[in-house]
Amino acid sequence: MPAEIRIRGLQGIPEIRPGDDLCRTILEATAGQGRPEIEPGALFVVAQKIVSKAEGRIIRLDGVAPSPQAEAWASECGRDARLVEVILRETRRIVRMDRGILIAETHHGYVCANAGVDASNAPPGCVILLPLDPDASARRLRDGLTKALSRPVGVIVSDTFGRPWRQGLTNIALGLAGLSPFIDYRGKVDCYGRTLHTTLLAAADEIAAAAELVMGKTLGIPVALVEGLEYSPAEGSGIELLRPPEEDLFR
Repeated sequence: MPAEIRIRGLQGIPEIRPGDDLCRTILEATAGQGRPEIEPGALFVVAQKIVSKAEGRIIRLDGVAPSPQAEAWASECGRDARLVEVILRETRRIVRMDRGILIAETHHGYVCANAGVDASNAPPGCVILLPLDPDASARRLRDGLTKALSRPVGVIVSDTFGRPWRQGLTNIALGLAGLSPFIDYRGKVDCYGRTLHTTLLAAADEIAAAAELVMGKTLGIPVALVEGLEYSPAEGSGIELLRPPEEDLFR
């Protein structure tokens, strides 16, 4: 790992609407920074919200008819039944419903609040869903950016998740392309000569979390450029970061 990496927020990205060419928008924002050429192997961390907007993953609540289950739970917890209905549609498995909080496993396999359905930074009266396939979204962006820049780059589609047992939120990698999600220390030796057996670092999550520090939630900077990070190009995926059920001690 290098002793230094550089993370820059790309300013000037406009409001994204369904059908927008997100790759072109990112390239225009990159050019607008007055920067020298992008380094080969640079990583673009792209907020899930603009990916979902470009892909049309926006739902108007006034067009949602709540199911009896959504009506019952919304009434009990004082929530909008239409929002609850959208959450249930995005849910494979309800993990916990308690004190007005709904933790769900999405159809992708992510476990998060409200199945990733979010009203923040959404048009009035709307909510935004997670991309149907965040890895495919990352691959399309990676392919477009690599072709336009004439050099290999990687892409991470990030989102903000809560964490069991710890306060606060952090960005994670939902989808990625061009790199492995891990740095594998297993089989290596520590400074005392002990062999490491279980240390598999979730590097893509750490990169996403670091990028959030320059992106923010209210700064209007949904893309960060990461340079100086040495990694081996790989066809990794965000799905690899999901712990298999047979290894999950908390199911």
